[in-house]
Amino acid sequence: MCGIIGIVGKEQVADRLVDGLRRMEYRGYDSAGICLVEGGQLVRRRAEGKLNNLVVELARHPAEGLIGIAHTRWATHGAPTTSNAHPHATEHVALVHNGIIENFKPLREALMARGRTFESETDTEVVAHMVSEQVEAGLSPQDAVQAVLPQLRGAFALAIAFRTHDDMLIGARLGSPLVVGYGDGETYLGSDALALAPLTQKITYLEEGDWVVITREGAQIFDVDNNLVARPIVASGATAAAIEKGNYRHFMQKEIFEQPVVVAQTLRSYLRRVEQTVALPQIDFDLAKINRVTIVACGTSFYAAMVAKYWFEQFARLPVDIDVASEFRYRDPVLEEGGLSLFISQSGETADTLAALRHCKAAGQTIAVVVNVPTSTMAREADLLLPTHAGPEIGVASTKAFTCQLAVLAALAAHLAVKRGRMNREEEAAIVEHLIEVPSALNAALAHDDEIAAMAHLIVPARDVLYLGRGADYPLALEGALKLKEISYIHAEGYASGEMKHGPIALIDESVPVIVLAPSGPLFEKTVSNMQEVRARGGKVVLISDAEGIAEAGEGCLATIEMPRVHPLIAPLVYAVPVQLLAYHVAVAKGTDVDQPRNLAKSVTVE
Repeated sequence: MCGIIGIVGKEQVADRLVDGLRRMEYRGYDSAGICLVEGGQLVRRRAEGKLNNLVVELARHPAEGLIGIAHTRWATHGAPTTSNAHPHATEHVALVHNGIIENFKPLREALMARGRTFESETDTEVVAHMVSEQVEAGLSPQDAVQAVLPQLRGAFALAIAFRTHDDMLIGARLGSPLVVGYGDGETYLGSDALALAPLTQKITYLEEGDWVVITREGAQIFDVDNNLVARPIVASGATAAAIEKGNYRHFMQKEIFEQPVVVAQTLRSYLRRVEQTVALPQIDFDLAKINRVTIVACGTSFYAAMVAKYWFEQFARLPVDIDVASEFRYRDPVLEEGGLSLFISQSGETADTLAALRHCKAAGQTIAVVVNVPTSTMAREADLLLPTHAGPEIGVASTKAFTCQLAVLAALAAHLAVKRGRMNREEEAAIVEHLIEVPSALNAALAHDDEIAAMAHLIVPARDVLYLGRGADYPLALEGALKLKEISYIHAEGYASGEMKHGPIALIDESVPVIVLAPSGPLFEKTVSNMQEVRARGGKVVLISDAEGIAEAGEGCLATIEMPRVHPLIAPLVYAVPVQLLAYHVAVAKGTDVDQPRNLAKSVTVE
């Protein structure tokens, strides 16, 4: 949600802290700030709005120091103002925080009753005062933090600086990720490996409940019971080059065009091309004995789950329940013995999804995860890790992560079908061949970028847009509507085509564009019939289909977007491209902030 970086360095750190924030600005961009420890003082600079505002503030009022913390914020408690920006500080302590302190109100009230005064509306400032209170009572920084952490409920990653200690930072995590980085005479804290990529490739992922003391010599890590523990140091694999736009105007545009490569990389991990089989990572349970699948996800990942439901039931004849993660636990779901619970998350840290995973694990379910970060919390807690290989995705609106998720889920569906005896050798080989065709089909879809850009102006004036699709293209209609909402701020809704006449058709008039996803195939005629119902009521249709479909039904449409002719299995991956490009070009034409749309952040690590 928010981004954290801390450096205990041997040279000036202000510029490097800001550079780290730039690499995490996709995590939050409502405000930003840094605090350095210099000469027994806490030197703090903060600014409302984008990170460049902090850069301007630092140019006016430079800050020096060899140790510091920094933060880029996505607002939870309190408006995005300078007073609510992190770091929060007292006379003795400054800290930054990612997450939510759920019990901050009673803690705040108790502190105020003891005479503490607050300058912000945030939950985070409570923690600064609690730690400061312990320091003022004579406790060491380590003992102060150790005393405060058990009093906090919720999710947090913390980085804490102390006025009288210019050689030490303390970090802690519970429910929100935090990593330690190791350099030459320097040590770092970061929300993720990307923030530390230019500084080090040697990192340690803190476990749930861990807290850490970092100095120039290294790190001492303590577990939730305050025992000194050893956590492995691993190579992060994150590179600075991975988060550069290159020749593209926006990260989203770059990530859309990376899809043929990253989907190919992902499929390479699951397909044995010579044998024409699907293979999963080594597991210690029998997939053939799985009797039900429960899939849980949020946002775009949930739409990937909807597509997977079609595939799992069609190919493996395996019953599937799907749930929005934020609602899953609260309906007290029935989880049958022998069930597989599958969780889909780009970051592997999504708070709602992680909480649902732990609920299912406690209920005895086998846990599988599809994630883009194989070192994430979800990945570490799973029985079966199914990584995508999308690489860092910086644009808030997910694109390449979505298609890579679909690639993994298609391979998993085929593998489940084989294990359950529902797919023979010849049928598996055919599925593999179709999946191998995906990268070239994605390239063919991307070749229509210019024509999609040319017709985007037709959608720009709309206040409302509808998306229609049938079968596995229905989730793509939902995804297309979400993309348009996210980055162009146009109200959009996705519907199953046949549901239009059960209510939504009342919305149709000449000012409402209707985007219809209708690849030629078994559902084409029914989708076109629903499209004609829209046109009969004055609706302006944009038809996305292949050449055959457009030849049959494209006449009289507001516009058509041609896609390659593909097998129905891979159509959701291919048809993701035009809805992504359409949303992108509409947003560009409207002049919105494509990569950092208002009110949104990339990784939602609070419930």
